[in-house]
Amino acid sequence: MARGNRRLTRGARYRRYTGGPDPLAPPVDISEALDAIGEDVMAGYSPERAMREFLRRGGEGRAGLDDLARRVAERRRELTSRHNLDGTLQEAKKLLDRAVLEERKQLARDVDLDEGVRALSEMQLDSLPGSIAAAVSELNDYRWQSSLARQDFEAIKDLLGREVLDQRFAGMKRALENATDEDRAAVKEMVDDLGELLAAHRRGEDTSQQFDDFMAKHGDFFPEDPQTIDELIDALAQRSAAAQRMLNSMSPEQRQELEALAQQAFGSPELMESLGRLDGELQALRPGEDWTGSNSMDGDVGLGLGDGTGVFQDLADLDELTEQLSQSYAGSSMDDLDPDKLARQLGEDAVADARALQQLEQALRDSGTMKRAPDGQLRLTPKAMRRLGKTLLRDVADRMSGRTGNRDLSRAGTAGEFSGATREWVFGDTEPWDVTRTVTNAITRTAAAGGATGEGVRIELGDVEIQETEARTQACVALLVDTSFSMALEGRWVPMKRTALALHTLITSRFRGDDLLLVGFGRHAAAMEIEQLVGLDAMYDKGTNLHHALMLANRHFRRQPRAQPVLLVVTDGEPTSHLEPDGDVYFSYPPEPLTVARTVRELDSSMRLGAQTTFFRLGDDPALARFVEAMAKRVDGAVVAPELDDLGAAVVDSYLGSRWPGGRFDARTATYGDVFGDRGFWTG
Repeated sequence: MARGNRRLTRGARYRRYTGGPDPLAPPVDISEALDAIGEDVMAGYSPERAMREFLRRGGEGRAGLDDLARRVAERRRELTSRHNLDGTLQEAKKLLDRAVLEERKQLARDVDLDEGVRALSEMQLDSLPGSIAAAVSELNDYRWQSSLARQDFEAIKDLLGREVLDQRFAGMKRALENATDEDRAAVKEMVDDLGELLAAHRRGEDTSQQFDDFMAKHGDFFPEDPQTIDELIDALAQRSAAAQRMLNSMSPEQRQELEALAQQAFGSPELMESLGRLDGELQALRPGEDWTGSNSMDGDVGLGLGDGTGVFQDLADLDELTEQLSQSYAGSSMDDLDPDKLARQLGEDAVADARALQQLEQALRDSGTMKRAPDGQLRLTPKAMRRLGKTLLRDVADRMSGRTGNRDLSRAGTAGEFSGATREWVFGDTEPWDVTRTVTNAITRTAAAGGATGEGVRIELGDVEIQETEARTQACVALLVDTSFSMALEGRWVPMKRTALALHTLITSRFRGDDLLLVGFGRHAAAMEIEQLVGLDAMYDKGTNLHHALMLANRHFRRQPRAQPVLLVVTDGEPTSHLEPDGDVYFSYPPEPLTVARTVRELDSSMRLGAQTTFFRLGDDPALARFVEAMAKRVDGAVVAPELDDLGAAVVDSYLGSRWPGGRFDARTATYGDVFGDRGFWTG
């Protein structure tokens, strides 16, 4: 048995898995992509564009589309800078020169040759035209004295025949090397039959049986093994169009010389006539192929007609890959990438990089972090917003820790601290159980009923007691963020969004009883959902309508008279517009007294509603500094002038201070658990 196992082991073979994505590959990690996409969305990109930009850049240790596109461009430069297009002409000229030289040698050493024949032959050789095609045509009737010279001359016709066929049928140049007249006749018959098949297809008169009969007779000429006539036409048309682009890329002199020389192919002008008809049928059947393009080739390596056509097919593949990698056309996706073309041009490593990006894009779409809106655009889902908010809140926590020297502690705690008392659970309670009292109640009840406690204890609802907490103040929070032109101009747009999202995440995750209103104010103000604010493009309308924003905040406060109002204002400019009684917006710069007066009146209303107010002043404008200091002093509020990187931490710090037990939050003594929950909120 063991011997048999050893034989099986020796016979095992391992090779690359080709059945699709690697089944043993680790799952795609989208965390880095989501963080980067979220940052770009806050900077004003649409989620669709943000995802495209990440796929272009790639991630840590992962090539992106730009890297693949760069490699495609390098491959294209290599092909065009290395080759030139006169390979067939140069090879034909080499054979012609060698044939003429051998003939001259034979004429010189053949002493028995008739002097008249010698003189006529030398005269014909001396008067050969400079054109290779014309020289070959003139020598068609020449009586060669040298057998070696005759072989070289016939090799020119054989070379031309194999080259013009290799242009249309890849591999024909090598397949017809040392071919017999019978082989050439078979090729001529195949070309004629193919022309008839394509003509019938263009007229709509062909049948599947006709195609099957053609392939049964001539299938050896088509290693691609097309299964339908359309597959056959596609392969032939791509090759024929590449051949035409090669001709288009030659100089007029080169093109004229080759076209004339090609008439000598196999010494049979009828072959070129058949190939010409074939090209016409293919162009009529596939007009969408590129039949008019061209490329400059100025390298040192000459290309024959067949090899040159292959290079032009490679260039077409590279151009198509460039478009696919650009992902710039409507409806583009990573699934558009052609792995076969990528493997041919760049190798299997490039295919692996592309598949990794395809899997990442699919994972982003399938993870529930993006969804297609009714307008067809991608949108970040609430799940993605929560994830991004947690990331930002983690940054805020790190900054608060860095400012106070605190470290991450895993002590549980919230704004409502445990009082030490317990009470019976009632429906709707969310406080934690007192496990000891609950189990004791169950044991006591079981014993009083005469039951045996040694067989286990059954807990009923009446046994449950919960731990009471101190009364927790509910806050009604209004975060007013400046969305005026200067915020975008001075690079404050993204920090403002990061701040709003971090505060929103903290409140919705740890202080769910609080009610947050987000208001953006530029020339006018508007209440916004967090998704709307995060995706908001930079506003380039001038105007700072704090008056309108305060009106919306006060309306929010009045709706919840029992909650503690908290007013947080982030701005980088004095109020320059206000709302008129008829709803129109009035704008003036510098600010007019009427605008300031109406703004102050709304701020006084906030004070009468009991709002705890903090202004966050961005920038060093002295006029703004004087204004916010006066406003804060009027309502017994506070002014904070944070650096942009510290804005989120400053706003969260102020919010926590306004609703912490006792009315103050001391970041020097509070733990992360107090603020963000047990086991570190940001790791959720």
